[in-house]
Order: sequence, then structure tokens, then C-alpha cells
Amino acid sequence: MSHVMSRSCEVSPGRPPELLRLAGGVSLHRRAADRAAALNAAVHANLDHLRPWLAWAAEAPSRARTAEVTRAGSAAWDAGTDFIYLLGLDAEPGSVIGSFGLHGRIGPGALEIGYWVSADRAGRGIATTAARALTAAALALPGIGRVEIHCDQANAASAAVPRKLGYRLDRIADVAVRAPGETGRQLVWVTEG
Repeated sequence: MSHVMSRSCEVSPGRPPELLRLAGGVSLHRRAADRAAALNAAVHANLDHLRPWLAWAAEAPSRARTAEVTRAGSAAWDAGTDFIYLLGLDAEPGSVIGSFGLHGRIGPGALEIGYWVSADRAGRGIATTAARALTAAALALPGIGRVEIHCDQANAASAAVPRKLGYRLDRIADVAVRAPGETGRQLVWVTEG
């Protein structure tokens, strides 16, 4: 569940769409420099919501750090290793209410979906809608046959997303605790195309 990049792996020569329009007046836009300030503001506004589950939320990022991560994300997109999106409201161009990504960190032939949605938008099905669109986009890429969603066993809201989408619980892995709400028991949900 992270909007920051992890280690880079070769993913695919293809790229997902840079814009995915979703039901409910929201869209996923390729993360770009013109939304870095809005992303930084959204992260700051949601630190208490994100901190239990995301190690990178331990400290509020500076605007310079957000711009740096945005540049790195753009390079990863161009390299075909990670594809990071910002979730925004169609009625408010430039808005950021969350972040989603397709990450190549789980090995060849697969992508992992990571995500967060602003606290004031949680529980409305937005994460499920966005993850459904990203699942389809990932499985449409050449060479991608599996999509995974990982979340801590205690993070019921995040676990509800793959369950609603029909992913199967593949395994529960013991992992290092990196954020205060984590148990060290990671649910690994899988779907295959």
C-alpha cells in the first residue's frame, strides 16, 4: 500500500494508460510534477490516516521531497518498472484525494497494486473502483499474468478491496513491521488473467 517506489524490476515493454476515468466522478492520472503540490497537501492532511499502515508516512514530507519522489516516479514509468497514479475529482481539476500504483517489485510477469484514499473519501468504494480499473490495465499489459494486493492482516479496510474484487487470498506472510499499525502478518491477495 505505498505510493512510493520500491526496488525496480523489469516489468513490461508496454505501459498502462496515463488516464483512467472511473465511475463516480473520479479519475486516475499519471503522477506528474503539476500535481506535486496538491499531492503534498493531501499527504499532510492525511498523515494520521496513513501513518498506521505506511512507513513513508512516519514524517510529513517536504514539498521538495514530494517533487523528488514525483520525478523518480516519472522515470520509473518511462522505464516501465512502476506506474504511479494520483486519484482526483473530475469536478476539481488538479485535486488529489489518493494515490494508486502498479509496482513491479514482486517479480516478472506480475504487478502489485498499492493504494491509499483520503480519510474523508474512505468507505465509499473509490479504492475498489480504482483497483478494479488498475487490475484490468495491468492484465492488459504484455507479459503480465498476475496482479497482487498486499496489506497487513490488521488493515481491514485495505483487505476489503481485493476481497470485493474476487482476488483470492494466496498466503499470509511473516514480514518485518515497518509502520505502527502493522502486525507483521501480510495478506497476499492474487488474481490472474
